[in-house]
Amino acid sequence: MGKHVIVGAGQVGSQVATLLAGQGHEIVLVSRSGSGPAGVEKVAADASDSAALIRLTRGADAIYNCVNPLYHRWMQDWPPIADSLLATAEATGAGYVILGNLYVYGPPSGPMRESDPLRPTSEKAGVRVRMWQDALAAHEAGRIRVTEVRGSDYFGPGCLDQSHLGDRFVPRLLAGKPVRFAGDPAQPHSWTYVPDVARALVTAATDDRSWGRAWHVPTAPAMSAREVAERLCALAGVPDPGVKVMPHWLIRAAGTVSPMLGELEHVRYQFVSPFVIDSTDFQSTFGMAPTSMDEALAATLAWWRDRLATAA
Repeated sequence: MGKHVIVGAGQVGSQVATLLAGQGHEIVLVSRSGSGPAGVEKVAADASDSAALIRLTRGADAIYNCVNPLYHRWMQDWPPIADSLLATAEATGAGYVILGNLYVYGPPSGPMRESDPLRPTSEKAGVRVRMWQDALAAHEAGRIRVTEVRGSDYFGPGCLDQSHLGDRFVPRLLAGKPVRFAGDPAQPHSWTYVPDVARALVTAATDDRSWGRAWHVPTAPAMSAREVAERLCALAGVPDPGVKVMPHWLIRAAGTVSPMLGELEHVRYQFVSPFVIDSTDFQSTFGMAPTSMDEALAATLAWWRDRLATAA
């Protein structure tokens, strides 16, 4: 068994830590708060502090970048964090596994593949492109080993306000209230199940075939938000109250007082036309299939029912 350092204890980092711990690995989970699941070593540290990360990562097989700065602070927060993680990988020899996203491609003209050109359409997407290009350049220079694993919009147990299928979606449907969707709910959209994200990251970290390129998390066939709502309600055995469009003007108005809603303008293209991921490469290379939508939605539903019952 090896040592794995996970930076970021959010919805993905915590599941990566739990998965690796269950396999018998030594885990160090690093976050500002020092929080995380039971059964792993939890350390409070600043991800931009490379000296601290290097100390924690000595002897590690891999370090995972699962950091998730507030979206409206990407420009300030990402550069020092990315520099710190890259320096840590180079100083320690740990394989560097980056949790990426699809912003790097810009508006797609068809299903997105890893070979697509990187064409960011906003400064924030440009930050993510530079992070990957800097890390890949270090890999090609022989200074580190790196891979990036990219998924579409996350959903599943533990996904709350940062998920479009989170606390503004499932609880409303269970309560018989229509969902207000920030986009066209009839457009095909890829939804990536968080446990699949964790499995893909661990697979990439422990298989030498992953190094030196980006990969897409195995993701089930695309479904519109309306289709997801219909299927979730059918699994829950409740009437479907429907998914309604949130007017664009309302989103823009709300964005003047909510930084998070304001940032939705940068990714609006993802929700008004087809936004579909092709994960064939990862699936065929590593033999990992995505969790079916029915199984994933059933687990998500069970998690939410338990959470809502506990809160009642």
